[in-house]
Amino acid sequence: MSPTSPRGSLAAAARPRVEVHPPYVYTFGSEACALAEKAGLVADQWQRDAVDLLLACKENDRWACFEYAELVARQNGKGGILEIRVLAGFLLLGEELILWSAHEYKTAMEAFRRFRKLLRRLGTQVGNNENLIDVDGVRIKISNTNGEESFERLDTGARVKFVARSKGSGRGFSGDLVIIDEAFAYTLLQQEALMPTMRARPNPQIIYTSSPPLDGESGDVLFMLRERAEAGGDDSLGYRDWGAAGDLDHLEQIDLDDRALWAATNPAWGTRVSEEATLRDRRGMSPKGFAREILGVWPRRSQGNIVIDPRLWAAMADEQSARTALGGVAIGVDVSPLRDYAAVCVYGVRDDGLGHVQLADYRSGTRWLVPRLVELRTALEPIAFAMGRGTHAFLETALREAEFQLPEDKEAPETGDLAVTGAIEMAAAAGQVLEGVREQAFRYVPNTHLDTAVAGAKTKQSGDTIAWTTNGTDVDISPLVAMSLARWVYVSRSFLLAGQQYDVLDSIF
Repeated sequence: MSPTSPRGSLAAAARPRVEVHPPYVYTFGSEACALAEKAGLVADQWQRDAVDLLLACKENDRWACFEYAELVARQNGKGGILEIRVLAGFLLLGEELILWSAHEYKTAMEAFRRFRKLLRRLGTQVGNNENLIDVDGVRIKISNTNGEESFERLDTGARVKFVARSKGSGRGFSGDLVIIDEAFAYTLLQQEALMPTMRARPNPQIIYTSSPPLDGESGDVLFMLRERAEAGGDDSLGYRDWGAAGDLDHLEQIDLDDRALWAATNPAWGTRVSEEATLRDRRGMSPKGFAREILGVWPRRSQGNIVIDPRLWAAMADEQSARTALGGVAIGVDVSPLRDYAAVCVYGVRDDGLGHVQLADYRSGTRWLVPRLVELRTALEPIAFAMGRGTHAFLETALREAEFQLPEDKEAPETGDLAVTGAIEMAAAAGQVLEGVREQAFRYVPNTHLDTAVAGAKTKQSGDTIAWTTNGTDVDISPLVAMSLARWVYVSRSFLLAGQQYDVLDSIF
């Protein structure tokens, strides 16, 4: 197949194929790029545009983009965007802790070395200590200890840490900025470790940079980000994808030899990325490899292991969702198999008759759980608390001491009684959620932990019953199980509600 466009006639695309971002009032992008230039890092225009969005602020001076994703083919310079952003956060914006994570230790160390070079260009070494730099009067300590590579401002104590991602990396830190470099290898489990680090910060931000997922079986977090961007309505997400349209399973629909497409999908075309090098890549790589790595074409997400359709789930997110006071509320509780996490979910109905879901709490450990249930009992006076037999057996003594009780008469439970589920009830709970998603019967307040559980959940079948499972993965699905139990007990015990203006059951089915 001959090239569609002649050599030497092309310029890089000015904008990505997909760009989504919230409105903003002002940005620190120019200041950040000017600082980087002093260190010898001169940004391309597409990098400047990205930095403008990363450092864009709303009227309340908070970041417009709590989450930001830049999806671009390899070797275009996405690392430069991160370096500019981190320099600004460390030296200009007063961010106390910046976590730069990569999928492998060697990748994190490459980023560490590049950032060290920038700081050394900005400042001067203090005496004979090569690990102490003075930048305009600010002394910066460099730590080279294996696994503890970081930079620290000696005036404020602010730090930039470089870590290789794992199940526990980032746990225990409270970061202002978390970077997920090479996000194609970022897992839901790692998201669980890193995302909570930002909960207590006043103005946090998380950045994902990557080429597309390697295949349709991996890259769940990237697929979820793309689905949220496509669904729209997320006023805290910035998302730019330079890749070509289509998917790796239908390459016959993409002209891989179209040099205009080469230029359009590589914003550093003509600078870091040359036509000659791309031609060599085309000749030496497989069609799928070239399409994914050079043109940014995504794989088609495998549906074989997906129980809840991510597009249907994303369509049910509603930041403003709220239950009506007339409908009452039910609470579902679940503890992970290793007892290392627990989730509490609330279910009610809204004024429009749709169900309302909100993850009320999700934390590590379990000592906090029963005291939290006591608080919710006092505040919400729920019609019932639901949990599985294993959870009940584990918490039984603490529940009894806190005066949670099983119904004296199973046929006539009282308001606030416990509902302990067996296999049949758990199957009903899972089935109601699956049907509810298909029918779009409820709305949920967006929550990362709930999204992660939904994306990672599978079902297992035993005879005529089904149950939620992780199918051997490390994803914690307790938020989904808690949601399922809350919905199930609300449906099964809603007849206890008195004085309501409509039939609650009619609003559910």
